[in-house]
Amino acid sequence: MLTGLTIAAPTSAAQVLDQAAAEAMEFTRQAEASSLGVGSLDHLELAVTDFNDAYSVMPPQQVFAETLDYRRKVDALLKAKHTHEQGRELLAYAGWLSELLAWLAHDLGSPRAGLAFANDAFVHGRQAGHGELCGWAMDAAASINLYEHRPDRALAAARQGLTQAPATHPLAVRLHAQAARASAADGDPEGFVSSLRAAQDAHQFLPARIPRRFGLDPLPLADYALTSYPATACILLGKAEDARRHAEHALSVYESAPAASRSPSREAIARIDLALAHAQLGDPDNAVALGNQALDSERVVDSVRARATDLTGYLARRYPRHGAVGELHERLAVFPLPSTA
Repeated sequence: MLTGLTIAAPTSAAQVLDQAAAEAMEFTRQAEASSLGVGSLDHLELAVTDFNDAYSVMPPQQVFAETLDYRRKVDALLKAKHTHEQGRELLAYAGWLSELLAWLAHDLGSPRAGLAFANDAFVHGRQAGHGELCGWAMDAAASINLYEHRPDRALAAARQGLTQAPATHPLAVRLHAQAARASAADGDPEGFVSSLRAAQDAHQFLPARIPRRFGLDPLPLADYALTSYPATACILLGKAEDARRHAEHALSVYESAPAASRSPSREAIARIDLALAHAQLGDPDNAVALGNQALDSERVVDSVRARATDLTGYLARRYPRHGAVGELHERLAVFPLPSTA
C-alpha cells in the first residue's frame, strides 16, 4: 500500500499544486475585483468636502437633500462588488455623510432623524476602524440630546465619543466641553467644573499642526466649544457674570475666525447666551438688543430658535412689562420655520 502511494505521489502532487496555483490566482482576482469606477473614491472625497463647505452658507434643506442623495449612492456602492480596502473607505464616507446629515436634521428641527444619523455615523465609523469619525458622531449626538433636554444622554454620548476620539485632537476638547455643558444642564456643578478643566487641559496639549477635516481646520471648533459651551453652562447654573465673560469671549473668537470657519448659527447662539447673561444681571435692554441681533443672522436654524425661545421666555417672566420684550417675543413667533421641502 505504501509502495503504491510512493509511485502515485509525484504525479498527484504536481497536479494538485498546478490546480492550487490556478486557484490562488483566482483568489487574487476575486480579491481585486471591484465594480467601482476609476476615481469613484476621489469623487466622494470632493463631494463630502463640498457638502462640509456648504454647511454654514447654504440653506440647510438644500444641503440635506443633496447630502442624503450621496448617502444613498454610497449605500449602493457598499452593496456592490468592491475590495476590502475600498469597503473600509466606503464605510468611512458613509459615516461622514451621516454625521453631516445628523447636524442638518438637527438644524431642520428633527431630533429623531438627527440621532438616527448620528448613530449610523458611529456604527459605520466603528466598522471602518475610524475612531475620529466615531467621536464626531457622538459630538453631534451630545448636542442633539442636550437640545432635547436629555442631559444624561448628552453626557453619555460625550463620554462614548471620548473613548474613540484621539486624545490630542480638537475633537477631544469639544467632547470634554460637551460633557461640561451636559453636567451643568443636569444640575451638576462639580461635574461641570471637572469636565471643563479636562477640556482646558486637552486644549493645552494640542499639537501645533492638526490635519484638516475635508479642507477645514478643526481647531476653531475646539475654540468655539471651549468658550461657547461654558457660557451656556453658566447660564444654566445661574452664574450670570461668568456666563457674560464666556459669551463675550465666544463672540470674539467667532468674529476673528477665518471666513471659511465662521458659523452664523453658532455666532447667533453666542449672542443669545450673552443676552441671557445680561437678562440675569438685570439689563433687559441689552438682552433684547442682542436677541434681535441673533435673529438677524443669515442662518436661523432650529437650535437658534430654541435658544431664542429660552431667552424670550426668561425675559417675559422677569420683565413682563418691558415693551421691547414683547416685541422680541412677537418677532420670534412669526419667524419662518426651516423646511426640508
